[in-house]
Amino acid sequence: MASDSMNEMRQDAEWMVPSDDKILELIREYGNLTPTAIEDLGGPSAGHARNRCPELAKYGLLERISRGLYGITDEGDAYLNEELDANELESVEDTE
Repeated sequence: MASDSMNEMRQDAEWMVPSDDKILELIREYGNLTPTAIEDLGGPSAGHARNRCPELAKYGLLERISRGLYGITDEGDAYLNEELDANELESVEDTE
């Protein structure tokens, strides 16, 4: 039986929060961003983004470019394209 990829639901993980998708979408659209830029572009508050970006990087959806600057990874792009189930991601800290 073929799977229905038109369910329009990304497969997030239990460690994720609703604003994570918006953060990832903004970084994919605009390129590398800081938490302040995320807020300026209509995302969650800079304080919230400052807490979430390291968490998204910990699981490989974002990469830390430099202090306070984040870019999207291939995994983050695949997640946004509904090609990756975030439940399959492991914390980088758990794999070292």
